[in-house]
Amino acid sequence: MEIKKIDVTKCFIDDSDGFWDNFWENRDGLGASPHYADPDSASATLRNYHQALWSRKLPNGQMMKLEKGKNSDYLIWNGMRFASDSMTTSHRYIKCKTVIQQVEKQTDDYRQFVEDSLCSTYTIGGMIIFPKLRGSMNQDRGTNPMISDRWDLTLECIKRYYEQPENSNYAFNPLWKTIKRNESFFKLFVDFNGYIEFFFLQDFLDENGNIIRFIPDYFDENGNFTKKYPVPQTAKEYLKNIEIQKEIVKKRNQRIYEFVNQ
Repeated sequence: MEIKKIDVTKCFIDDSDGFWDNFWENRDGLGASPHYADPDSASATLRNYHQALWSRKLPNGQMMKLEKGKNSDYLIWNGMRFASDSMTTSHRYIKCKTVIQQVEKQTDDYRQFVEDSLCSTYTIGGMIIFPKLRGSMNQDRGTNPMISDRWDLTLECIKRYYEQPENSNYAFNPLWKTIKRNESFFKLFVDFNGYIEFFFLQDFLDENGNIIRFIPDYFDENGNFTKKYPVPQTAKEYLKNIEIQKEIVKKRNQRIYEFVNQ
C-alpha cells in the first residue's frame, strides 16, 4: 500500500474479528480479548501499515523492504522475521484487581473508559515491530517481573543497552539478555537516537532525553531497577498511567501523520 494511505486514526480493533467476544467475561471480569483476535496478529490493516511505514532507509544505511511472509511469518526482511507489538498496557491483571476496583468506583462508566482507551491506543501511534524469535522482546518484556509489559521501562532498557552494551548486570538492565539476543536488529539503528528517530519515539522522552515514566520511578540511587511487578498501586497511579500513554500515542500519531504526508 502507499504510505500516504496510512490513517493515524484507524483503530485496529475494527478489523480484528472477535476482539469483543466475551471480552468482559474474560480474565475474571477484568476484560480481555480472545487470543485469536489480538490486533497484533489479526488486523490486516495493521500489518499493511507496518509494512509501509518501516520499509525505508535505516540509520545504518541499509534499505529495509519488509515483505509479508507465509503462515505465521508476519513480516520478513533479510533473514529476519518480525511481529507486531502494542506499546501500551492497561494492566488489567488479577494482581491489579484491587486497584482496578478502586478505579471503577471513580469512573462514571468504567467499561466505556476501557473501550475508549483501547481504541485510541490501538492506532499506529501505539504499535511497533520487533524480531520474532524464541525469547523475543515482545514476550520477555511482558513476562520479565522487573518490566511488567511497561513500554517506558522497556525503552529504558534499550537506551541502557545502546549506552552500555556490555553491562549485563540484571539490576542495571533486566532485558539485557533479550536485547543481546536481538543484537543484529538493534545494530541496524546504530545508536539510541537512531532507534528513536526511525520509530518516531521522540515523545517518549522529556526535554533532557530521559524516558518519561508512566508510573513513579522504581530505581535506587544508582539507577538500578529495584521493584518486581512495577504496576499501578493506587487508582491515581492507574489513571495517570493510562493518561500519559494515551497522550504520547496521540503525539506519536501526529508525528507519523506529518511524516507520511510530507
